[in-house]
Amino acid sequence: MISKYVELGDKLELILVEGISGKNNETARRVYSSKINDIISEDRLEILMPMEKTKLVLLPVDAEYDMAIYSKNGLYQCFVRVVDRYKSDNMYLLVVELTSNLRRNQRREYYRFSCALEMCSRSLESEEVEAIEHDEMFNLVPGLPLKRSVIVDISGGGLRFISEQKYEEGSLIYCSYHLLVNGTRKLYELVSKVLEVKPVENRKGVFEHRVQYINISEGIREQIIRYIFQEERKNMKKDRY
Repeated sequence: MISKYVELGDKLELILVEGISGKNNETARRVYSSKINDIISEDRLEILMPMEKTKLVLLPVDAEYDMAIYSKNGLYQCFVRVVDRYKSDNMYLLVVELTSNLRRNQRREYYRFSCALEMCSRSLESEEVEAIEHDEMFNLVPGLPLKRSVIVDISGGGLRFISEQKYEEGSLIYCSYHLLVNGTRKLYELVSKVLEVKPVENRKGVFEHRVQYINISEGIREQIIRYIFQEERKNMKKDRY
């Protein structure tokens, strides 16, 4: 029952189902933000019409979307179809009908998405570590050699990677990798703390590292989370069909 998990005012995002995997369709990749205005029944919600730069976005009736709801109980996802749209009490509203079961994910920051992404890394120099410990602004020392590794899962709080380079637990490292966010390939350069290191079974000289981001901005964190959502939606659409 949807009323057990979400409430009036919960924020949500919609992305057009038909174009989730499209690379050249800007409309298909667009994410629409809204919130729940009313729970009509256990399979229908009334939501606010999305807006972009103070302009209403008139989503078409019968269009199907992947919907993510940010509830105090967690993050929920399902597919919905627009069945009606109208104006009431000076508000422009949509009625969406659930076309799949409501699925609960872990909290955004800690949901770990399995992947295989190339990454470069190195240990921080002593002056870089000192600046972080004193909560000072600093620039990374340029031109230092980097070690190649592979990210095997990523979240808004950190990542796990494998590498022939073994870092010490508790040390700080520089991590550099690219993500495709909203159709744009972006470089992420982050400082992380090594939480755990262990050898990879049956792969001599290869080590698995679990790290946590240090001093990451909320803007960068949200971009990483958005990448995870986009990739999860692609996988859900593949599983559905």
